Amino acid sequence: MSRKECREIDREKLVASVGEQVSALVTAARALTAAASAELHPDLQPAAFHVVQWIKAFGPAHAGTIAEGLGMDKSAVSRLIGDLKRTGILRATPDPNDRRAALLSITALGEKRLKKVQEQKGQVFYKRLERWSSEELATFAELLRRFNTPPP
Repeated sequence: MSRKECREIDREKLVASVGEQVSALVTAARALTAAASAELHPDLQPAAFHVVQWIKAFGPAHAGTIAEGLGMDKSAVSRLIGDLKRTGILRATPDPNDRRAALLSITALGEKRLKKVQEQKGQVFYKRLERWSSEELATFAELLRRFNTPPP
């Protein structure tokens, strides 16, 4: 076997190892989101947490805008919004620019629960990273940024 073939095999193994670790990261993130959603309210599906986080980040919005922002089906988001309204986490108010449409926003209860959940999620990340040096954190952040940036 040539040296080039050995390097190609080594690279394939490294790429496969990266794939395994990315899969483990996605799985852990899903589990953390499910736990966060249950903490927000035990009757909510995990995707509901994403809806609330999106509204927190971007402010009150129409259901269609939220669905588009999350890359989700509008009917699925509408069901999640219904659940979030029933649990008192979201409220709908008439859009002042179009009274037929509703703007969705987070209630005081939703804000309180979201803050608690975000603090808990933060602790999970902090625990995993607390023994890392600043240099390791900077390298990890840069490598993740590069990985998450689509090629030109």
